[in-house]
Amino acid sequence: MATSRLDYVAPWWAYWLHNFPHFNLLFQSVDNTFKPEEGNYQQSLIFLACVGAVGLSLSLLVTAVLLVCLCCCRRDIDEDVKRPDTCCVTGVAVITGLIICSAVGVGFYGNSETNDGVHQLTYSLYNANHTLGDINSLVEVSVANVETGLKRHLERLDEIFATRSDYLQSLRFLGLMVNNVIRELTALPDISKSNVDLAAIAEQIGFFEYYRWLAYLLLLILDLVICLAMGLGMAKHSHCLLITYVPFIYILYVQISSIVGTSDFCVSPNKFIVNQTKDFLSADVAHYYLFCSPNLPNPFQQSVTICQRSLTTMQIQIQGLLQFSLLVFPTAERDLLGIQRLLNSTEFSIHQLTALLDCRGLHKDYLDALMGVCYDGVEGLLYLSLFSLLAACSLSATLCAIFRLWTLIGSRDKEYDDIDEEDPFNPQARQISYNPRRSNTHSFCSYTSSNPASSPPENQSMLFGGAPRYENVPLIGRGSPPPSYSPSMRTTYLSMTEAQIRHFGTDFQV
Repeated sequence: MATSRLDYVAPWWAYWLHNFPHFNLLFQSVDNTFKPEEGNYQQSLIFLACVGAVGLSLSLLVTAVLLVCLCCCRRDIDEDVKRPDTCCVTGVAVITGLIICSAVGVGFYGNSETNDGVHQLTYSLYNANHTLGDINSLVEVSVANVETGLKRHLERLDEIFATRSDYLQSLRFLGLMVNNVIRELTALPDISKSNVDLAAIAEQIGFFEYYRWLAYLLLLILDLVICLAMGLGMAKHSHCLLITYVPFIYILYVQISSIVGTSDFCVSPNKFIVNQTKDFLSADVAHYYLFCSPNLPNPFQQSVTICQRSLTTMQIQIQGLLQFSLLVFPTAERDLLGIQRLLNSTEFSIHQLTALLDCRGLHKDYLDALMGVCYDGVEGLLYLSLFSLLAACSLSATLCAIFRLWTLIGSRDKEYDDIDEEDPFNPQARQISYNPRRSNTHSFCSYTSSNPASSPPENQSMLFGGAPRYENVPLIGRGSPPPSYSPSMRTTYLSMTEAQIRHFGTDFQV
């Protein structure tokens, strides 16, 4: 059973994060050795979490202040000032959108890497749990076969061979071998506790990881949706869409304490495992599986060898009894064959137990678990941290762009508000359908003289062919410059009576 990795070396980022200063809640320096059961070490992780919470609170506070400034403190722009260009704001919006999309891509990759690492950890834990369960099952079955089955057959043979002292002596020797096997099997370390602990830990980790992965996936998708809403808000100049880009990205703020705590474990995992298993495993057994070095002796080799030799000796004794005792005691054949079957079964179980107790199988699971946590897992969390950093920078640039864009929107709205809707030179007024009731323009076409005899009624359709246009209507009584007149209009103007000229004044002169 070979292994692809002969040794474990912690990654450089684990050492870098491990060197982070550790302080308790009283601002006292704490040893950075991974000891989650100690109060001071727990306080150091809580301290790092509080630092992240303070940074998050400050970010939210600054964001809230900026939003208040955007809503309440928009500066007024003089109506004579030319409206600024929006190319800069558009460029910032495009660059910010690209950065956010890149950050979300990094976040997706980091989330996947973390999930792969945790999946590798849980798979290794379940595999090791299965191996330990098989070892425990083989030990129990072997002890039960030897202690119950063999002794029962030996007791019946003792009654059958009561008249033969030489056969009874062989039975006494078989009893000694049975006791040796039972003693060596029961001397093996009780691994049932570690079996239960690994299964429970793997189940809890898998349950937590599933919801963590799902929550990050939904938040990344939500961040993409918000990015699209922000871009649409800038493109449509919509206040409502602009204010939707609130700092949801800080929900993905990676907890520094979890990364640092995991890195502390990755720097010296062997020491932590030895301390956790010292209650039911000796130090030599723990080191044998953690390091699996050829220089380390197998702590189970002596017990397994004694069991195998005892079973071989018992097989030789049973073969002799089957050969010589059946001629005198034919009723002993059933028990002798039963003992032989139990010996064969127990010997097969001992061979399986020897293979499972070898360090290479469990050491490979241990290395796979460490590689999953310390390489893929911590690396994925670092990518999520990079996502948070890029998203935070993009948010700052976005808030500045939003402030500038709101200013431009306000100046444009103010510029349009200052234009007279009735001004015929207003482009917006040209798009409004003609409504004689709303029009206050005094055109000579709609003028009806008080003297019907001197001035026949003239209407708009006679002069302009039934197509009312503001461009052809002279501006009477206003300060706007007169438009250019066509020759036909000039002829009409010259044919006006003196009373009409006195009524309109000098503004109508050409």
